[in-house]
Amino acid sequence: MEIRAFQQLIDKMYSHKDRRRGSRATFLWLVEEIGELAGAIAEGSQQDKADEFADVLAWLATLANVEGVDLAEAVKAKYGSGCPGCGQMVCICDEKP
Repeated sequence: MEIRAFQQLIDKMYSHKDRRRGSRATFLWLVEEIGELAGAIAEGSQQDKADEFADVLAWLATLANVEGVDLAEAVKAKYGSGCPGCGQMVCICDEKP
């Protein structure tokens, strides 16, 4: 599934709830899901990890919908031509310490 199709699917399923909840509460849900992903990475099965990655992506798409951001366009604009730092397709930026 492509990013835009996934974001539209999430919008169709949940937008009636998401827009009422607003950005602040939606962001808190995203953060909670990131915490659950951390737990799955630390101690979970491969299926637990896959489920939590999917949840994080869904909540990120939800937040983007609430904020009116097209994730496919945002990703293409920022990363479509290579690393935002050095402009190369294979990053040659110095690693952060």
